[in-house]
Amino acid sequence: MSPYDIFKLLCDGHVIPAPRNYEDYKYALEFSASPSIILLFGDINILPELLSQAREHKKRILVHLDLLSGIGKDKAGITFLARMGIAAVITTKTQLGKLAREAGMLVIHRLFLMDSEAIKTGVNLLKGYKPDALELLPASIPASVVTELAKTTGLPVLGGGLLHTKEDIAYALGNGLSAVSASKRELW
Repeated sequence: MSPYDIFKLLCDGHVIPAPRNYEDYKYALEFSASPSIILLFGDINILPELLSQAREHKKRILVHLDLLSGIGKDKAGITFLARMGIAAVITTKTQLGKLAREAGMLVIHRLFLMDSEAIKTGVNLLKGYKPDALELLPASIPASVVTELAKTTGLPVLGGGLLHTKEDIAYALGNGLSAVSASKRELW
């Protein structure tokens, strides 16, 4: 799948809503043009309801595995999510990413970049498997770092975190990110 195809699946434009609570999730379903929503909240008890609502609105849910409660962070848990209909996940853990890939899910690997050592560590983590895309945090990463990671990994690059204004989004996109995830409703 090409980077263009991945972003076409994920967003209509350049912003993917990433709600942190149920009220924001409902808002994203109703008012966001994005075909996908990144869940930054929830547990296994409410996930079936969230999936049902997403289907009604013809939206895809990307589950942030590290933030989903009540499901084992192992092969059985990943298989269970795939059987529920979760088609895409985000994680900071390579083992979960590998398992999700094996289960046929789209995988976005999230990297927190604080310094050049974090970049090296992130690239080394990705040598063991190939996710479909990277999400860099914070989204204000310099253009040179975005370019380096895109070139080194061959992956499309999103950004997330610390986006408060439309100008923040424009800055992030101007630095080479293909899209961003945002938690603030005003940015969707």
